[in-house]
Amino acid sequence: MSTAAQFALTWDLDSLYPHPSSDEFKSVLDEYKADLKQLAADSENLPAVEPASASEWSEFFTRISDVYSRASDLHAFIGCHAAAEAGNKQFQQIEAALAALGPLSNQVFTNVEGAFRNLTDEELDAFANAAPYLTEIRFFLEECRSNAQLRLPKDQEMLFSELSVDGIHAWGRMYDRISGDLRVSLMEKGEIVKKSPGQVRVDLPDRAVRQNNFCALEKAWKTKADDCADALNHIAGTRLVKYKRLGLEDHLSVPLRLNRMKRETLETMWSVISERKGSLLKYFKRKAELLGIERMSWYDQMAPIPQASTSGGNSLSYDDACQTVIKTFHGFSDHLGEFAEKALTERWVEVEDREGKRQGGFCTGLPTKKQSRIFMTYKGSPDDMSTLAHELGHAYHSHVLRSQPYLLQDYPMNLAETASTFAEAVLGDQRLAEANKPAEKLGILNNMLSDSMAFMMNIHARFLFEDHFHREREDGELSADRLTELMYEAQKEAYCDAFEDWSEAFWISKLHFYITGWPFYNFPYTFGYLLSLGVYSTADEFGDDFPMKYRELLIATGNSNAEEAVESTLGYDLTQPEFWNKSIDIVDARVEEFLAVSEDMI
Repeated sequence: MSTAAQFALTWDLDSLYPHPSSDEFKSVLDEYKADLKQLAADSENLPAVEPASASEWSEFFTRISDVYSRASDLHAFIGCHAAAEAGNKQFQQIEAALAALGPLSNQVFTNVEGAFRNLTDEELDAFANAAPYLTEIRFFLEECRSNAQLRLPKDQEMLFSELSVDGIHAWGRMYDRISGDLRVSLMEKGEIVKKSPGQVRVDLPDRAVRQNNFCALEKAWKTKADDCADALNHIAGTRLVKYKRLGLEDHLSVPLRLNRMKRETLETMWSVISERKGSLLKYFKRKAELLGIERMSWYDQMAPIPQASTSGGNSLSYDDACQTVIKTFHGFSDHLGEFAEKALTERWVEVEDREGKRQGGFCTGLPTKKQSRIFMTYKGSPDDMSTLAHELGHAYHSHVLRSQPYLLQDYPMNLAETASTFAEAVLGDQRLAEANKPAEKLGILNNMLSDSMAFMMNIHARFLFEDHFHREREDGELSADRLTELMYEAQKEAYCDAFEDWSEAFWISKLHFYITGWPFYNFPYTFGYLLSLGVYSTADEFGDDFPMKYRELLIATGNSNAEEAVESTLGYDLTQPEFWNKSIDIVDARVEEFLAVSEDMI
């Protein structure tokens, strides 16, 4: 592969909108604000939902599509700038200004969904069939009726929304500032250096360095424990008050509705995982032997194996990573490969490793531009290449939905994670098939099983922590020490007590616990991972038609519930163990292959 700098390390934002500091951008923002305010005002005078008003409703939904697609653009655009320059106060102010418009947005859907709250199936049928556009967005109308059950009476809902700007969402923004400003002190070449948390690696080959970096991270995050405990308590407390007023079953009712999935599906998934994750303990035991240690620790999870190698080692150039992703995506389908090449060539991706960026990675869509932008930090490891594939999978999901009506382009987080983790599976399996040396196969399998551990154990620990925390939070605030205890217990249960020690600061450092727009942000990752493996396992059933079936599944995520999307395209019932067992069969096979390949390397 060429080592020339073919793919840029920084993204192109200037072609999307004028710079946030410019007068031109202010004009764009002012126009959006004015249109949103007018839309909110007009939502106060909506007609009854009946066939006679179908034309008026069609026009209003068209206006919603226009205003909200621009809103998505603006939130994504400013979010990109703010992530790339975490300390930029102007970007933070614009983010806050957009967040302050949340009550107007909430007003629109409070009125729209309220109008659908008490419709019978027959009344909804008659209304949807009264105009072609309403027929086309029928699923969205059904969602309006379902989501109405999660809203308080109108006056209370509007007050809650307004208070949330300086309440729950302010706590989330405070966490963003804390994590963005945090610096970790490290000793390097005899000097104390300060780095952003995202720059501190715990995936290095030298165990002493891994341990030192891990301890430095723990120490830095613990200095923020009390502040983060306040944020977490008030974010959860706010939600629980609303859930109680709504008379919901428990703290999982809302995330299940937002993910368009049944409680029995979630319970079946975790049950199958708990029954079968034991195969990963064999992987842990062998990895510890390969690392020359008796038992693994928390900071060994992402450690490279000395006996393993990859096509770029741990110094894989970004260009080589991009070329590998493009090639392997083409191996699945030209449609996916051509899309990846377009995104990378047209600079949709920001990967530069520099100080001042926010931690983590994301993909965000700009629907009016029919483009996405990807944010991550590339440090030269195969895991970073997997992250790139993961985020490109998100972008591909938006790409295949771009021709659908805007109101049918929205898909829940659990189904969004299917596309991203599917893309990782494509990358991993193609690379494994091409590997001709045991050491290279071992490296690839190690990365695959690290992912399995993350989704089946790490995220299970997050789910257990959040579940137990919410149950205790009903009786009052929890101290930082108690939160640490809960996280410790969750880690030990989720990992089958496999490690020698654990991360006390995990609840502090994990951004996902502090995202205020989506409760229980974590379990959809596991759902998407196992769903993607199960989907991938059906390839032989559909033969050459499989890439098209896969696209049909992605399109169905915009107009179906999770169970219906899978059953209507692939024929499996997610409330039953069969599909989830098919997924974990793949994990078990990889464990056995890992053991076989590494047998003579100890």
